[in-house]
Amino acid sequence: MKPVVDLSGKRGLVVGIANEHSIAAGCARAFAQAGARLAATYLDEKARNWVDPVTDALGCEWTAPLDVRVPGQLEALFEEVRARWGGLDFLLHSIAFAPREDLHGRVVDSSAEGFALAMDVSCHSFVRMARLAEPLMAQGGCLMCVTFYGSERVVEHYNLMGPVKAALESTSRYMAAELGAKGIRVHAISPGPIATRAASGIDRFDELLDRTSASVPVHERVDIDDVGALAAFLASPAARRITGTVIPVDGGAHILG
Repeated sequence: MKPVVDLSGKRGLVVGIANEHSIAAGCARAFAQAGARLAATYLDEKARNWVDPVTDALGCEWTAPLDVRVPGQLEALFEEVRARWGGLDFLLHSIAFAPREDLHGRVVDSSAEGFALAMDVSCHSFVRMARLAEPLMAQGGCLMCVTFYGSERVVEHYNLMGPVKAALESTSRYMAAELGAKGIRVHAISPGPIATRAASGIDRFDELLDRTSASVPVHERVDIDDVGALAAFLASPAARRITGTVIPVDGGAHILG
């Protein structure tokens, strides 16, 4: 009998590994353990020094540069997917960005430029990836992004990323409705606070970590492997009838007031 989570032979693209502590790294590890064939991206040559040790250890078949702010780079990535694999079975989008001055200030004071950039990198890039992945998923597939509960309630110091993540979640639901007839499923995974490089940009994030681990029902912090386990399940045929969800991996934080 095959295991419930079986990605044997499935082709997956992982976007967002910054180092071994990244949520995307935990997901990639779970994908690899379930038998998937993987490709991954790195932001630039400087970042590659941190990404290569992760992707090499997981046996990723290839890596490619991707800065979604650079015109043409995303399109080139998906052309490489087509040329190398001829198709794609699942994709993980785990990137987000906001200018520091906008992230650390009030939403009321955010600049139009900063708001637009945060929305483009953190949300609309997922739309663009879905559009490019659609013709490569002729037999169906799974698109996943990473969100946070600051999307639906105010989390101190999360600021601009709250509205941006809310948009990402809504976008995921609409794409799930639009792509469902083609067998393409869309999910937003919502981890609790995890000490990643991206999270370190949030003001006083260590305090949020401490408060969360002390107050959530399971009284334990979530880690990247917890997120990876869920992502691997969602990408697998075992989840073929599930789509359009925002699924918390937060130790129960979402049920608290």
